Amino acid sequence: MTTERRLARSGFTLTRDYPAAVQRVWDAFAIESEKLAWWGGGDAMEPREWVYNFRVGGRDVAEGKFHNGPVSRYESTYTDIVERVRIVTTYDMWIDGIHMSTSVASWEFESLIGDDGQEHARFTHTEDGVFFDQFWDGGAGRESGTRGLLEALGRYLGG
Repeated sequence: MTTERRLARSGFTLTRDYPAAVQRVWDAFAIESEKLAWWGGGDAMEPREWVYNFRVGGRDVAEGKFHNGPVSRYESTYTDIVERVRIVTTYDMWIDGIHMSTSVASWEFESLIGDDGQEHARFTHTEDGVFFDQFWDGGAGRESGTRGLLEALGRYLGG
């Protein structure tokens, strides 16, 4: 069977306000043990490979198998890090060894003072991706998956 060759582009922005200081939200990305505690498929996935190298030029890998489902592989490179301000990555996704997409994602961290006088964090995830061949309609799924990650982050932060 011949695979139809095509490209599709998708972009989205998601913003969340978390009841935690920016430093706490930053640490959830910048400290490996904290990121490992919330990032990924949780109970829905059997972890396989994890690499963490949080620095400009550093590479992360997260691979796991969904129970009774496909193997998902994420490989990213950090292209810009400004402490407590932003993280920018380029990343690729594979499903069962087939290259699904390439994306650029930025994560922005902003400090807000709430009505309670306490610091809260506004977190903004912006992503633009290119989806390949049979994954041409993957943009909606990517946004949904990212929503799930941000919900997991919120639970981890206690919000």
